[in-house]
Amino acid sequence: MQKIAMLGSGFIGRFYAESIHGQRSRDRVVAIYARREESAKKFADDYGCDFWSSDMEEVIAHPDVNMVCIALPNNIHEEAVLLCAKHKKAVVSTKPLGRNGAEALRMLKAVEEAGIFAGYLEDLCYTPKFLKSLESVKNGSLGRIIWAKSREAHPGPHSEWFWDIEQAGGGCILDLGCHCIEISRNFIGKDIKPVEVMCWADTQVKPIDAEDHAIALVKYENGAIGQFEVSWTFRGGMDLRDEVMGTEGTIWINNFLRTGFEMFTTGQNPDGAGEEYVAEKAESNTGWLFPVGDEVNDLGYNHMFTDMFNSAEKGNAPAETFYDGYIVNAVIDAAYKSAKTKLWEKVELPVWRGREGVEKPSNYVSYNETHYLIKQEVTHDGRNKLILKDKVTGKITEQDI
Repeated sequence: MQKIAMLGSGFIGRFYAESIHGQRSRDRVVAIYARREESAKKFADDYGCDFWSSDMEEVIAHPDVNMVCIALPNNIHEEAVLLCAKHKKAVVSTKPLGRNGAEALRMLKAVEEAGIFAGYLEDLCYTPKFLKSLESVKNGSLGRIIWAKSREAHPGPHSEWFWDIEQAGGGCILDLGCHCIEISRNFIGKDIKPVEVMCWADTQVKPIDAEDHAIALVKYENGAIGQFEVSWTFRGGMDLRDEVMGTEGTIWINNFLRTGFEMFTTGQNPDGAGEEYVAEKAESNTGWLFPVGDEVNDLGYNHMFTDMFNSAEKGNAPAETFYDGYIVNAVIDAAYKSAKTKLWEKVELPVWRGREGVEKPSNYVSYNETHYLIKQEVTHDGRNKLILKDKVTGKITEQDI
């Protein structure tokens, strides 16, 4: 049984608590820290916590607590992690790990030096569709992965601190791009080094100092490309989509906005209020709606916490670690730099534990001793056509077989 101290009583802390209490049944949130006492008390009442406080160290150090779950604004993550290291408490942290790569690296070093379990709560790398897709990719069904694209777009986050660049550390790139980067890393291979980033970012709609819309390309050492599209300006709900392209296949994933569950309501129910709740960040509760059957599960929280708790109990590393969070932060740093310089910017990785010197594989497929195969197809008139390239002269020809 994991006895958890939840740090943060807001939107994400409540999502986490519902998953923790619902998945393995035996795990409990026993203590809650919130910056405001009234928020801590309400959370404790709602989730049956034995202890609540507005003193973070008091909650972390509580003798009944054996794991700490960080669901706090980004600027408080490092303080919380250092307190967990001080009191030798296992810790799992929401994304992004830090506001930048340096902050994330300090947290990584702190937990490793303290010898405590640490997990990175990247829920979108635990959705059922993602896990099935990743299994197919690892089994080689798509061949060599050459492009992985991830998109997250919605009308903007729930809490006020997200919109403050000092507390959050950035805008939609940090908030949403962290998901997308780690999704692509999984598909391309976590042992493949991200080497440089080209990013466009702008503040198009919201009256804030950070960016509210961005697109970036992340180049990997083996020649693969990761792509992310993120926005706080998208209207119509929350759009979570991934695409993976390999030499032998393709995967398309729609995690949220279109899930096969659609309904229409006029809103003319007895109280005239429309549907009470549709889905996270849904902007309407009448007309055609796209509910989500089980948000906590479909967004990956259940599988994520099961992996974290099982890994902690077995002494294993979870699928998503603080090291992964640090790599993601380093890629984001390069994206922000590129958005300013308009150039490809190097990903600075003072600590790298993956493969080194990976070369881009050859694109050439031999058809026979004298020719490379470019393409084979059956045309509308029934021809089985080959397009070939001569290995010596480079001449491209076609022939029927």
